[in-house]
Amino acid sequence: MIPQALLSLGLAAVAAGHGQHDSQKAMSGPHESLWFNTLPGDGGTQADSVFSGISTFGRLPYKQCLGNSDIQYDIAFIGAPFDTGTSYRPGARFGPSGIRQGSRRLNLYGGYNVPLATNPFNSWATVLDCGDIPVTSYDNKWALHQIEEGHYNLLSRPPKTDAEAAGPAKGGKTLPRIITLGGDHTITLPLLRSMNRAYGPVTVIHFDSHLDTWRPKVFGGSPSEQAAINHGTYFYHAAMEGLLLNDTNIHAGIRTTLSGPSDYDNDGYCGFEIVEAREIDTIGTEGIIKRIIDRVGTEKPVYLSLDIDTLDPAFAPATGTPETGGWSTRELRTILRGLENVNLIAADIVEVAPAYDTNAEHTTMAAADVLYEIMSIMVKKGPLSKMIKSAPQEIVEEKKVPEEQKRPSGVSKLWKVFAEEKA
Repeated sequence: MIPQALLSLGLAAVAAGHGQHDSQKAMSGPHESLWFNTLPGDGGTQADSVFSGISTFGRLPYKQCLGNSDIQYDIAFIGAPFDTGTSYRPGARFGPSGIRQGSRRLNLYGGYNVPLATNPFNSWATVLDCGDIPVTSYDNKWALHQIEEGHYNLLSRPPKTDAEAAGPAKGGKTLPRIITLGGDHTITLPLLRSMNRAYGPVTVIHFDSHLDTWRPKVFGGSPSEQAAINHGTYFYHAAMEGLLLNDTNIHAGIRTTLSGPSDYDNDGYCGFEIVEAREIDTIGTEGIIKRIIDRVGTEKPVYLSLDIDTLDPAFAPATGTPETGGWSTRELRTILRGLENVNLIAADIVEVAPAYDTNAEHTTMAAADVLYEIMSIMVKKGPLSKMIKSAPQEIVEEKKVPEEQKRPSGVSKLWKVFAEEKA
């Protein structure tokens, strides 16, 4: 047996040891320079290697913006993981996470965009990744409502910069820019509904291989009211709802098959001009850029929607409805950079379905690089308050859009066709 004296001495030593432990300061561990490296030149701070850590877009700071209305930003990324409006290959609900994964090395060397001479990761702008909008996969109508409300929640709050300055939104307000990660292209309808609440009808640049203005009877057969809204008809509904500014919108990259020539007529009624993908062979990237700018101008607020199937499947195979004969990643990035004088107020990228990607993540990297160009343009343009040249006191009421501009000139004919189909 252990003598009582030895037992008492041992217990005292344990107690003393615990007492010393409780009073000790935690060791600092390895020097901070092992974990936080100051990059040379004009770079910033790299928290750790780009292949480690939790993925956000371009390794931007993550904030739960939808759960905290006090969080401010100038540009916010938000995911809309919805894909139950697709007609061929589903999987774009994983697009937001895939794009974030593909964006990890965007600022590997500091993030400076050489052609645009700007660094979107180190600028005047506060840029955040706000995660994803919670979207149900069981009820399309409710899901689209969730996307609209989630987007508007982020869009309608004051930006970090120039919150009190006059801007292009209703009431002369300056708002932040929101970049949405889809999701199939159906999400653009609730996004445009959100934009309409904040800006009124807007001009749209639409990069895609497909028109997406088909009448519901043509695309999907319209067996129900909800089935009539899908990733091939959302622009038709946007035109019918007056969300598009009169005859200022343009498609670029189109190479789809049609139900017939009347599809192009219907597209014109919805207020779009068309630049086909094959035109790059005759007018080049400069010609494509000129066609777009001539159509949308450099003064109006512009919404940009980009379907990753704009790219040829050789460069972006992971998409819901791939079409061969598309542009290369280099060509698309060049065209986007050519739009640096356009007033982009918001954007989305859609139809990235990572399950069909290569092991090298070609599609998600291409999507991330495209967004890098769009973000660079937004940062280079500065806060949206710069769109307003007049003094703030001259803006005394909400911007009023004439009734004839709220719907493209051909919509009255669409209404007639729609009424006949319903009958």
